[in-house]
Amino acid sequence: MAGQLFVDLYECDEELLDDLERIRDIAHKMVAEIGAGIVEECMHKFEPIGVTYIAVITTSHFSIHTWPEYGYAAVDVFSCEEELPQKLADKLKEAFSAKSAVANRFIRNVERRNYD
Repeated sequence: MAGQLFVDLYECDEELLDDLERIRDIAHKMVAEIGAGIVEECMHKFEPIGVTYIAVITTSHFSIHTWPEYGYAAVDVFSCEEELPQKLADKLKEAFSAKSAVANRFIRNVERRNYD
């Protein structure tokens, strides 16, 4: 069963949130943590501040969007890895030096054959 993890990170290191290379490094580390590989990636540094990182990974996709002015980062991960949610949320909280994190998971029922 596939699932999508949404992690909201609060009170993060504001300098890190505006550093495209550090965001990319965190993304690479987190993708490796879930046992996936990067197929293709796209990054953008906004002016005056903010970063978006998106990767197509071997299990689906991984994205990070930052708002340094709020100390906030939003991370989305779509993966088939069932142990993903809490383990990855904890690692993301640490990587971003976040004071708090809220993780939510949406399960997709890929085997359903009857459509309403």
